[in-house]
Amino acid sequence: MMLIFLLEEISMKAALDELLPKVIPPQVAFMTIKHEGKSDLEKSIPIKLKAFRTPHTYFVILRDKDTGDCMEIKNRLKSLCEKGGRPDTLVRIVCHELESWFLGDLQAVEKAFSQEGLSELQEKAKYRDPDRLANPAQELGKLVPYRKLAGSRAISPFLSVDDNKSRSFQVFISGIHSLLKKADHPIQSS
Repeated sequence: MMLIFLLEEISMKAALDELLPKVIPPQVAFMTIKHEGKSDLEKSIPIKLKAFRTPHTYFVILRDKDTGDCMEIKNRLKSLCEKGGRPDTLVRIVCHELESWFLGDLQAVEKAFSQEGLSELQEKAKYRDPDRLANPAQELGKLVPYRKLAGSRAISPFLSVDDNKSRSFQVFISGIHSLLKKADHPIQSS
């Protein structure tokens, strides 16, 4: 089995390259492919889906919601998957952006930046549901000296698969588990 992740940008690739080995068993191969933003990702979806025709290959598309409408974005991406001949592609939207996932696990942020006490903020209202924050990157920057790629590389090794307050993170992990079950592979636990 092979899982191919089509991603919006490099910081998402950096995060998944650290996170996925905690979720995907070693006998399942995976590849993360970054793009240069949303339009590059969307343009490449049908092309890449048509190009990879090997059996037991599954695709996952991951894109930020930003300020867009989640269902509208998801439907557009699903339509592109159908054009590519792969309507079985798993499409997941990060609400609002990747940093929501980091704010959903402040213990990981605390460890990455050696900043004691951050995890205690997880019980504050805005960090209990980080997907509701309009600008999570800005919020994260208020807590630590965060820069997108370097921050993603620093935080991702510490992310917990099982204990993240971001609903979009939970839905993403659940989707990966569903793909693994479909292919009859056991799920890793971290």
